[in-house]
Amino acid sequence: MRSASDLDSAIRDVPDFPKPGILFKDITPILGDPDLFKASLDLLAATAGDTKIDKVVGIDARGFIFAAGVAHILGAGFVPVRKKGKLPWTTHQMAYSLEYGEDVVEIHADAIKPGEKILLVDDLLATGGTAAASIKLLKALDADIVGISFLIELADLKGREALGQPDVHSILTY
Repeated sequence: MRSASDLDSAIRDVPDFPKPGILFKDITPILGDPDLFKASLDLLAATAGDTKIDKVVGIDARGFIFAAGVAHILGAGFVPVRKKGKLPWTTHQMAYSLEYGEDVVEIHADAIKPGEKILLVDDLLATGGTAAASIKLLKALDADIVGISFLIELADLKGREALGQPDVHSILTY
């Protein structure tokens, strides 16, 4: 099996994307390599430990790529948290702050049953705003959030502090 250091070696740094001063961590080389992609899913799934997960929740949009695969590995259901207006059924929504304004994420009102064990998965933890809003949505549905897992964490942005959860896992930290 490939390791986290193999994943790290494959990530491409793209300076000044999407705007000047940002060093973007490009995961597409991992996605394009079947062994590395499988390793990323296996490492994320392993963060659940021995806990039986009922649903893996993925955050729009790159989180879907990883969360669906992790759900398959764990034998769990997959639930998307989407940007406002993208889900076709009754939703709960949560607003969160952006650098210049506000955004809203939504989840289907019936996606999670009270007490279900949830693993929240996303590709990247930066400032934590989207993940924190997703956690609030899950708590509003009485979910039992047993872990939050990211492929990459940008530690200098202190997103972990915004989550207020003890079981936060990152495969790679920069």
